[in-house]
Amino acid sequence: MAASHPTTVQLTPSYLADRLAGELAEVTGHRWHHQRTRLAGGGLSSASLIDWRVLPLRNPGGDPDRTDPGGPGPADFAFTPWLEHLPYLRGILGAIPAPLHAVRLMALGPGAVSAPHRDPKYALNRGFVRLHIPITTQPGAVLVIDGEDHRWQPGELWYGDFSREHLVRNTGDTTRIHAVIDALLTRELVTLFPARCHVMLLADDVLLNRRTFSGSIHRQTSSTQLDLPSGFTDFDHDDALGGPVQPAQLDAGPERATLAVAGRRFALVEVAAQEYRFAGWSEQRTIQLTVAGPLLHSRLGRDHQQRRLTAADCR
Repeated sequence: MAASHPTTVQLTPSYLADRLAGELAEVTGHRWHHQRTRLAGGGLSSASLIDWRVLPLRNPGGDPDRTDPGGPGPADFAFTPWLEHLPYLRGILGAIPAPLHAVRLMALGPGAVSAPHRDPKYALNRGFVRLHIPITTQPGAVLVIDGEDHRWQPGELWYGDFSREHLVRNTGDTTRIHAVIDALLTRELVTLFPARCHVMLLADDVLLNRRTFSGSIHRQTSSTQLDLPSGFTDFDHDDALGGPVQPAQLDAGPERATLAVAGRRFALVEVAAQEYRFAGWSEQRTIQLTVAGPLLHSRLGRDHQQRRLTAADCR
């Protein structure tokens, strides 16, 4: 990512801190589960060893107990029942002009300190952003990104570049709670950044996703067998068009599309007429069904590469 991109930026608007904090009483009657992270290949890590707990508000399938941020898999993202108890926050999320992935309330307990780490997925050239809305905090609760301390305040909306090294620590005696929102970067979301960032984000090496497409509601169900390069489903690397081919099947209907490959099934989201991204991923890679045959797209920032699957690739 270009050095001109800021590490953190406060966005607009800001929200009513008292209302956000007041809603917490509706969802704190039980002890939240420890955070888990997503591993390469789609598995989940063991629970966090520090007091870092999560209430999931949106995740794959709307699972009320799943605490990881999710990713490509068999289910698209959906809101969990917990969000029904948080009407003010639900309205805030509904006004964010971008497709939402995971949304979690994340509670960092007193004395908890995470190890320094990076989350490479959340890079602007991949089309991802992670946003924070602090709800409860105190001076001892600190987010450190690239060695710089940040103490964001309740009701503020912040972007942070979490592909850079960061950690969280809480040396205070109360729990810090943030709403953490994973979303796809869109042209409309850029308008929430300060004006000084608009030209940079619209013209620099970032990936702007399209808003969710309404879908081809009159299309008939179809099934396409094809051979995909293995890189197309290797989400830990950006070479989406490389690697040996492997058999796959794309099933598309008016309401749902899926891709089955190498023993895994992925839900797909239509972003344009018969062009699909993976649910849980950005338009960094999409597959488009055309009269001339399937067309694979690979994007990284402003770089856009394509690979047309030939008749030999489709069975």
